[in-house]
Amino acid sequence: MTTPGSNGARSGPATVKVWDIFVRLFHWITAAAFFVAYLTEDDFLTLHVWAGYTVGALVVLRVLWGFVGPKHARFSDFFFGPAKAWRYLIDLVAFRAKRYLGHSPAGAAMVFALLIGLAATVWTGLELYAVEENAGPLASRQTLAAPPASRSPLLVFVNGDGDRAEDEDEDGRPGDRRDGGIWEELHEALAEVTLILVILHIGGVVLASVVHRENLAKSMVTGRKRTE
Repeated sequence: MTTPGSNGARSGPATVKVWDIFVRLFHWITAAAFFVAYLTEDDFLTLHVWAGYTVGALVVLRVLWGFVGPKHARFSDFFFGPAKAWRYLIDLVAFRAKRYLGHSPAGAAMVFALLIGLAATVWTGLELYAVEENAGPLASRQTLAAPPASRSPLLVFVNGDGDRAEDEDEDGRPGDRRDGGIWEELHEALAEVTLILVILHIGGVVLASVVHRENLAKSMVTGRKRTE
């Protein structure tokens, strides 16, 4: 016997809309932009910068959406404590974890971790871009913060002959590289940490898909999950 509207085809499990269009677009576009930025780095600076801008803008919009979006997009729907997230992970590994229609406790913790990681990576990237290229939205702040050239103390060192010389950057240009160096190290470290989070996220999605017997990646495309 067929269900109404099935045109003779046997109906599948009942599904419900869980992920709205913005959450789905945010998920895939942010992932693509992050990997573009990660893989381009300094070789294609313009592409790297615009990919970073895209990630930053999407993170801001996702935070706002977490307060005004539909039920399963709101932070209030998946705000769990760390203890609950840890218990869920233990149960997931043991193949006995409770299924959640929206974000699971571990999935929720990863959402917050990724938002923080992405935001911090973009911020340090903007700081580095301002220091090294005097460009980007933070460039004006760097310019205003810099003391006049005539009064700027030079970073100097004493060589074997006792002569004093200015510190030089990798291109042989004189200048103080301390700020740029710090921001570069922070930016690269945060990018690596965020990449690790992404890998853990993918692993968690695969494991949860097996345990709960549903394709979670597909649900982030269609927006639908089975009701039970």
